[in-house]
Amino acid sequence: MEQKDSLPVDIDEATARGTYANMALITHSDTEFLLDFLFLEPNAPKAKVLSRIISSPAHAKRLLWALKDNIEKYEARFGAITAPDAAPTPSSERYQ
Repeated sequence: MEQKDSLPVDIDEATARGTYANMALITHSDTEFLLDFLFLEPNAPKAKVLSRIISSPAHAKRLLWALKDNIEKYEARFGAITAPDAAPTPSSERYQ
């Protein structure tokens, strides 16, 4: 990826701490992608949505490319990431 001029970014303390999520659900319409980040506690009957990001299709694709690029860089430095085959997740009918 070509590096563009850096953009100054401001972040408040609470946002900088981040939020741990161990599950994500992605839905879309013709105009937007919704990324819901969830936390599923062991033996809990349901997961809690912690954050929702709404993005245009173009930005969602840029996110895909950036994530792919960063995973490749991570694996080049630390070795392959092993993960079990992804299990199907329930899809939301709201935005499909």
